[in-house]
Amino acid sequence: MGERTRLGLGVVGAALVLGALGDGLLRATPWGVNLFLWVAALEAAAVALARWVRLRAVGEGRWLVPVAVLFAAGVAWRDSPTVVFLDVLAVLVALSLAALWGRSGSLRLAGVSEYILGGIYAGALASSGPLPVTVSDVRWQEVGPGRWREPVLSVTRGALLATPLLLIFGGLFVAADAVFEELVRDVFGFDVAEVVGHVLLAGLFAWTSAGILWVALLARNPASLVFRRPRVISLGILEIGVVLGLLDALFLAFVVVQVRYLFGGAERVVATVGLSYAEYARRGFFELVIVTALVLPMLLLAHWLMRSESRAHVRVFRVLAGTMVVLLSVVMASALQRMYLYQQEFGLTELRLYATVFMLWISVVLAWFVLTVLRGRRDRFAFGALVTGLAAILVINAANPDAIITRTNVARMQAGERFDPYYLTTLSSDAVPALAESLPTMDRKDRGVIEDQLRDRWSSDDGNWRTWNLSRSRAQRLADAADTGADQASPP
Repeated sequence: MGERTRLGLGVVGAALVLGALGDGLLRATPWGVNLFLWVAALEAAAVALARWVRLRAVGEGRWLVPVAVLFAAGVAWRDSPTVVFLDVLAVLVALSLAALWGRSGSLRLAGVSEYILGGIYAGALASSGPLPVTVSDVRWQEVGPGRWREPVLSVTRGALLATPLLLIFGGLFVAADAVFEELVRDVFGFDVAEVVGHVLLAGLFAWTSAGILWVALLARNPASLVFRRPRVISLGILEIGVVLGLLDALFLAFVVVQVRYLFGGAERVVATVGLSYAEYARRGFFELVIVTALVLPMLLLAHWLMRSESRAHVRVFRVLAGTMVVLLSVVMASALQRMYLYQQEFGLTELRLYATVFMLWISVVLAWFVLTVLRGRRDRFAFGALVTGLAAILVINAANPDAIITRTNVARMQAGERFDPYYLTTLSSDAVPALAESLPTMDRKDRGVIEDQLRDRWSSDDGNWRTWNLSRSRAQRLADAADTGADQASPP
């Protein structure tokens, strides 16, 4: 049996096991330790198969294998939906890049377009599931030589094709007629709908696992996905210069206004536009966040479209783009100042906090843009942006945003500012320890609101180990302790 056939059969077998494991683990929600275990099993299967056939993995994508496991563990650590979304996003990015460039290829020198096209390419190949490995990689004539090989393979293929059809039509018939449902239960002795659900979910995870393992171990992945700019869509320095020059003028006008009004004091704002300082800050923050988010891709696109016909053209672009970055830094400072004023007046929320974090991350990426793209090292930009993005998600996990929001708003309450106790109870279990610590500092009314909500949300535990999460476990212990204390304090 050839090495490629052995590896292909190994991929199919591992995918079936991972499919059953996925159905057993990930069926339970909300996800917690179960996602970590499944991702770890997927990557362990890939490593074991590679070592089994002595497959060399020298690509830089292999270093993202532990990164995917790390962020999968984050789902078992934090409970905030936003943090969990970021962790799952990091897992998907790490898995796709590791599968695509684990055997060969360079992550450090890949461009922005290569990252985007690479993710699309890896996702498209992985979506094909077990079809490529069973059709092109496994040579079935090597599997079972003899006169019974073809009949057995034919029957197997027919059974595989018939199984999903039987499940679909059988499930529809069961749902359509109660007598037929009873007949099926009497004959087979199980709930057909439940079995169909398990089979479909296991099949989904097996299909996905087979696709990922095939991309990582067998597919002939390109070493580079560079998308060369067609000359027909290129722009000269005059077109680029007009665009950036006009935008620089617009940004400069806005910056002049900001220096005069926002940084000039509340009295000038009130006298000019008739708004309070906090209302003025509230109106503009999120618009400035959008501006900040649009500038970087616009500059990258302009640099990609520009025809570098001489060094002078390159210098002109650097001056115009650098000017925009400098002006944008003032815009970002204005946005952060607005958020500070807004938070001082109305308190901190998830949207306000994550928007601020996004602004800080963009400022780091802009600095990296200046150090790479504007210095003629565009090929290093994408990797730095990826690293800073993953680092930002890691910092968010460690910082615990919901606890920060809780402590900030409780501090406002202690300072005599407006306070909304109910909003804090809508946060995830990540906020519960900070809430429990702050209860003695609250008045009876606010404390009662929070204690009642904590008991209602976190005192119950379904006992499902698959959904175990560190934050939820802590919240349940604190809620149970508060419930016990309340029972002991109540008169007999």
